[in-house]
Amino acid sequence: MMRFILIYIFAVSVAFGQDTINPLFIKSQPIKAEIIGGFDKFDNFYYTTKNNSFFKQDAAHISSVTNISSFSNLQLGDIASVDVYNPLKINLFYKDLNSFIILDNRLADVFKIDFNTLQPYRNVTHISTGFDNTVWLFNMDSQQLELYDYKQNRSRFRSVPINGKILDLKSNFNFCWLLTQNHLYQYNYLGSMISKIPNNGFEKIAISNEKLIVLKSDRLYRMGKDLSDSQPIKLPNLLIKQFFATTETLYIYDGENLHHYQLKLD
Repeated sequence: MMRFILIYIFAVSVAFGQDTINPLFIKSQPIKAEIIGGFDKFDNFYYTTKNNSFFKQDAAHISSVTNISSFSNLQLGDIASVDVYNPLKINLFYKDLNSFIILDNRLADVFKIDFNTLQPYRNVTHISTGFDNTVWLFNMDSQQLELYDYKQNRSRFRSVPINGKILDLKSNFNFCWLLTQNHLYQYNYLGSMISKIPNNGFEKIAISNEKLIVLKSDRLYRMGKDLSDSQPIKLPNLLIKQFFATTETLYIYDGENLHHYQLKLD
């Protein structure tokens, strides 16, 4: 019996990794935002406010009122999510009205999709940017993940029906990660599932360098590329309202301040 317990403990330790990542604190900046969209590769910062306005600002001027561009469409209601992975095709998702808008780098409205007016009808709960003219979306009615071409109004890929509540959806040009109450899935850009692991308490996910950072019980972990292991990230006791990463910087937003940490993820 004791031998079995020791083997089990060893297996768990291998699966979830024991090496702790110790990020280096850089700075904190005060900011009032509803949704932090993040930074793009040109060092622009994106966020939304309570009045459903979307802002783009030079990173050097965060917390000031200079160098700001904005976009607002009050008719569409609340902005549910923001995806700035491609700063030339920024994605704003309006969940309540089952619609999304594509903005260019000047925050001009260049494309709008209203799923209520299209056939076949899709009841969309999550959206994330794909390659070319596509977005990844989850259709709640069919319980399917789709790679949707918004210019041709067709799906390039549909998954088999997926069980469990959808918690998060993130993507880049090469991969898509879908977090459900039961599992964490990874797909390549064509829709082939390449990894699937049980959800061991993960609540949210973020991408950095084609790896994942996951939130679990108010702590962050870095996942391996094949999702087979994880490493805890050692941080002070912070309220993690939102988190994201770019290259080697981890950002944590606590609702009042944006905290920057240097984090080597390779």
